[in-house]
Amino acid sequence: MNIQALLSDKVSQAMVAAGAPADCEPQVRQSAKVQFGDYQANGIMAVAKKLGLAPRQLAEQVVQHLDLHGIASKTEIAGPGFINIFLDRQWLAQQTAQALQLPRLGVNSVEPQTIVVDYSAPNVAKEMHVGHVRSTIIGDAAVRTLEFLGHNVIRANHVGDWGTQFGMLIAFLEKQQNEHHEDIALADLEAFYREAKRTYDEDAAFAERARGYVVKLQGGDEYCRSMWKKLVDITMSQNQLVYDRLNVTLTRKDVMGESLYNDMLPGIVADLRDKKLAVTSEGATVVFLDEYKNKEGEAMGVIIQKKDGGYLYTTTDIACAKYRYETLHADRVLYYIDSRQHQHLQQAWTIVRKAGYVPESVPLEHHAFGMMLGKDGRPFKTRSGGTIKLADLLDEAVERAHTLVSEKNPEMSAQELKDLAEVVGIGAVKYADLSKSRTTDYIFDWDNMLAFEGNTAPYMQYAYTRVLSVFRKAGIDADSLSGDIVLTDDREALLATRLLQFEEVITQVARDGTPHVMCAYLYDLAGLFSGFYEHCPILSAEDAQVRNSRLQLAALTAKTLKQGLDTLGIKTVERM
Repeated sequence: MNIQALLSDKVSQAMVAAGAPADCEPQVRQSAKVQFGDYQANGIMAVAKKLGLAPRQLAEQVVQHLDLHGIASKTEIAGPGFINIFLDRQWLAQQTAQALQLPRLGVNSVEPQTIVVDYSAPNVAKEMHVGHVRSTIIGDAAVRTLEFLGHNVIRANHVGDWGTQFGMLIAFLEKQQNEHHEDIALADLEAFYREAKRTYDEDAAFAERARGYVVKLQGGDEYCRSMWKKLVDITMSQNQLVYDRLNVTLTRKDVMGESLYNDMLPGIVADLRDKKLAVTSEGATVVFLDEYKNKEGEAMGVIIQKKDGGYLYTTTDIACAKYRYETLHADRVLYYIDSRQHQHLQQAWTIVRKAGYVPESVPLEHHAFGMMLGKDGRPFKTRSGGTIKLADLLDEAVERAHTLVSEKNPEMSAQELKDLAEVVGIGAVKYADLSKSRTTDYIFDWDNMLAFEGNTAPYMQYAYTRVLSVFRKAGIDADSLSGDIVLTDDREALLATRLLQFEEVITQVARDGTPHVMCAYLYDLAGLFSGFYEHCPILSAEDAQVRNSRLQLAALTAKTLKQGLDTLGIKTVERM
């Protein structure tokens, strides 16, 4: 049930009947304050200006034509021409009862699109670190949300698995195997990478062999390919442990590394030359873009092939967009990549559009995010200034959560505490990130993220168990409830309205890739339930119909909290 869409449609019809153009925007929004009703239509002023009418006069005509029979109890005109809409309680009660019985909380199915989501993107032969957290967590929340709505989502893990460093890594892997006469587990990828680099810098013969291996690998040499594949496999199986622990839906089959586009690059360079988009400049192949100017005010040159024949990230990103449209048949492509890459992506996509590889009808969207900072406002690092491994960060989160939950649950068994600490710790790290607007940098703070007050995972997970405890106390199965809902108290009506706004929220998150909007909604919902729970007796309600009605409101709250947290990839528990 999307109330905003329903009201927009009704107000739009009334505006057209009052003489407004067919494409007018009703601008229906949830009201900020209770005294202004549940929703407000704010589009009258803009249309009145176009028609040369007084806004209030147009608003009066719109209200005369507005048919909200059975949906709104009253409408009123406020200020210069806002229309305030007060929803009818009986209608709200019917919609709420329906949402509880319908699958997927009554959220309407969408016209399914094929949506490619590019996120996580770790590098081969390196462990995932803090820098991969935001892309992985925010991208996965977007994927879960889009899938919940019924879209066909293709996860694209754009792994850094190609480039000149692979000659060095293959040569070092070979050296290790020769010296140890066995396959190595590469338990510490970082140490492996550092050692390889040191050997490369210090041993001229080794460096020579490494450079030769790059050429062989890129030429498709079978031995180099098998060694390269081994490095990719070892890395991705380590990363998979992190994904599983993070409750992130990526798997091995979602890996689409840079190597995937390799065979496309020569053809793309040739094609851009044929289309007169690329020219030779100082031996390199360059696309000059008028859209971007350098300091001298000249068109900026974007290199797509170096003088020595090597390709660049831009070339790969052009191929990548082309592949996603032509091969994966994407209707929409979302990239969860840090905001520092914005200009680079825009340049690649400008070339993609000019070459006609992806039509304008298929959006390429950069859902950029800021950095993760420490309390000192600098990029979050270890005390010694090194990058923090993601596995270590998760270990610490679970350890801190364990201390917290064992203090609160002295009677719990060791295994239960262990499981609870994992859910709370991992949830806290994810939720702290998801609850901030992704476009800004955010401060990583252990104390805040593990607090049981405020908009945090522990608070939300606890709020969910609190709702469930109502049914435990009563010995009632929440799924067995049915019958009419009655809304007599203001707090019941506020809770019911907010529950019915779930679809509006999830639609917004799917459109803009903004999971913090879902977090804010769930936090608000938990607060409204709290107020309802304290002032509207549920189990001790004297009237059996009121008791049943309030139990249904509690059941829908539990379902909505759980479903909302699930779209964020946050696990819930039955008791805390």
